[in-house]
Amino acid sequence: MNNDQFEGNWHKVKGAAKEKWGDLTNDDIDRVNGNREKLEGEIQAKYGKSKEEAKKEVNDFIDSL
Repeated sequence: MNNDQFEGNWHKVKGAAKEKWGDLTNDDIDRVNGNREKLEGEIQAKYGKSKEEAKKEVNDFIDSL
């Protein structure tokens, strides 16, 4: 799934994102709104991960969809 598909299907996959990253609130998920970089930033902030770690997690998540 590429970035455009991810953004376009966000309403379908946001539940899976919330399940994977349970510390993200509904407001966090709404702020992301399908934007991959915003999701990475939220993961960095909530979980204290490096940019590279967050990017890898998001890549792995998208690949699993």
